[in-house]
Amino acid sequence: MKTYPDYNLGKHLSTALDGYGDIWGLTDKEFVFLLGKYKTRMELDIPHIADNDELDQIVREGMDLDNLFKEEEDDY
Repeated sequence: MKTYPDYNLGKHLSTALDGYGDIWGLTDKEFVFLLGKYKTRMELDIPHIADNDELDQIVREGMDLDNLFKEEEDDY
Protein backbone atom coordinates (compact mmCIF):
# COMPACT_ATOMS: atom_id res chain seq x y z
CA MET A 1 0.00 0.00 0.00
CA LYS A 2 1.36 3.41 -0.98
CA THR A 3 1.74 5.85 1.88
CA TYR A 4 1.20 9.56 1.33
CA PRO A 5 2.44 12.51 3.36
CA ASP A 6 0.54 12.99 6.59
CA TYR A 7 -1.20 16.23 5.60
CA ASN A 8 -4.59 17.36 6.78
CA LEU A 9 -7.38 17.58 4.19
CA GLY A 10 -6.98 21.34 3.78
CA LYS A 11 -3.29 20.98 2.89
CA HIS A 12 -4.04 18.28 0.29
CA LEU A 13 -6.77 20.41 -1.30
CA SER A 14 -4.61 23.52 -1.24
CA THR A 15 -1.74 21.66 -2.90
CA ALA A 16 -4.02 19.99 -5.47
CA LEU A 17 -5.60 23.31 -6.46
CA ASP A 18 -2.40 25.37 -6.32
CA GLY A 19 -1.86 27.42 -9.43
CA TYR A 20 -5.38 26.96 -10.75
CA GLY A 21 -6.49 30.47 -9.90
CA ASP A 22 -10.19 31.06 -9.29
CA ILE A 23 -11.44 27.85 -7.68
CA TRP A 24 -14.96 29.24 -7.09
CA GLY A 25 -15.83 28.66 -10.72
CA LEU A 26 -14.63 25.04 -10.84
CA THR A 27 -17.05 22.51 -12.25
CA ASP A 28 -17.34 19.06 -10.67
CA LYS A 29 -15.49 17.53 -13.62
CA GLU A 30 -12.62 20.03 -13.33
CA PHE A 31 -12.38 19.40 -9.59
CA VAL A 32 -12.23 15.62 -10.06
CA PHE A 33 -9.65 16.05 -12.83
CA LEU A 34 -7.42 18.22 -10.60
CA LEU A 35 -7.69 15.74 -7.71
CA GLY A 36 -6.80 12.86 -10.06
CA LYS A 37 -3.83 14.83 -11.38
CA TYR A 38 -2.72 15.52 -7.78
CA LYS A 39 -3.05 11.83 -6.88
CA THR A 40 -0.89 10.89 -9.87
CA ARG A 41 1.78 13.42 -8.81
CA MET A 42 1.71 11.97 -5.29
CA GLU A 43 2.13 8.43 -6.62
CA LEU A 44 5.06 9.41 -8.85
CA ASP A 45 6.82 11.52 -6.21
CA ILE A 46 9.78 9.65 -4.76
CA PRO A 47 11.32 11.46 -1.81
CA HIS A 48 15.09 11.64 -1.76
CA ILE A 49 16.44 11.56 1.75
CA ALA A 50 20.16 12.17 1.90
CA ASP A 51 22.28 11.31 4.87
CA ASN A 52 24.18 14.04 6.72
CA ASP A 53 27.52 13.16 5.08
CA GLU A 54 26.05 13.68 1.60
CA LEU A 55 24.47 16.98 2.64
CA ASP A 56 27.73 18.19 4.20
CA GLN A 57 29.60 17.35 0.98
CA ILE A 58 27.05 19.29 -1.10
CA VAL A 59 27.42 22.33 1.17
CA ARG A 60 31.25 22.15 1.08
CA GLU A 61 31.29 21.88 -2.71
CA GLY A 62 28.81 24.75 -2.98
CA MET A 63 31.08 26.97 -0.90
CA ASP A 64 34.02 26.21 -3.19
CA LEU A 65 32.44 26.44 -6.66
CA ASP A 66 35.46 28.16 -8.24
CA ASN A 67 37.69 25.22 -7.38
CA LEU A 68 35.06 22.71 -8.49
CA PHE A 69 34.72 24.35 -11.91
CA LYS A 70 38.51 24.66 -12.21
CA GLU A 71 38.87 20.90 -11.62
CA GLU A 72 36.30 20.22 -14.35
CA GLU A 73 38.18 22.46 -16.81
CA ASP A 74 41.43 20.62 -16.04
CA ASP A 75 39.75 17.33 -17.00
CA TYR A 76 39.18 18.57 -20.57
